[in-house]
Amino acid sequence: MGRPAKFTHSQLQAAALALVDREGLSGLSMRALASELGTGAMTLYNYVSQREDIDLLVVEAVIGEARWPEGSHAAWQDEVRVIATALWQAVRAHPHAIALILTRRSRSPAVFEATEAMLRALARSGRSGQALLIAFRAVSGLITGLAQSELAGPLALQASESAELTIERFRALPEDRFAHLIDIANAATGSTADREFQASLDLLLAGLSAEGSAAR
Repeated sequence: MGRPAKFTHSQLQAAALALVDREGLSGLSMRALASELGTGAMTLYNYVSQREDIDLLVVEAVIGEARWPEGSHAAWQDEVRVIATALWQAVRAHPHAIALILTRRSRSPAVFEATEAMLRALARSGRSGQALLIAFRAVSGLITGLAQSELAGPLALQASESAELTIERFRALPEDRFAHLIDIANAATGSTADREFQASLDLLLAGLSAEGSAAR
């Protein structure tokens, strides 16, 4: 009878994600994960054989946080919105993991499931093939793109600079040359990430709906 496992897969995922949240991707390594779990690197090799396996622990942990009800949406747009919002909330909670999600997604069962759910919803619009691919890329790009933008803050924060100072720097630009940049800097003072995501998703879904209607 073999020795019982010291760690569960969920424990490995949680530890890897906590490490990335705290230290960033540069802090993720076999040795660091072993230390996070309070064990030795050699013990960890009983669970993961290479660095890519650790990366997948992080991806699975993040995507696993996304939850949405299935089969209860009358309109495909509503179903896309619910799935996209759940994924965005999970991804934006762990922005340091975005690069891993983008580069390791082709090996992640959790990503497969989330992608298929999104594709099913988008396919309800009558799309398939190239049209379905483009619609999916548009939605997934919005999710990861807006989540990544929060790493920089409003209008691309400089290192160690507050949002207020960044906005004031844009406001101080010559108005005759940068009127629209100043305009959105002013708008950023009363904006929130949630509001921007939902409004951006509104625009995208409206475009997809209009394109689908025109094609019929």
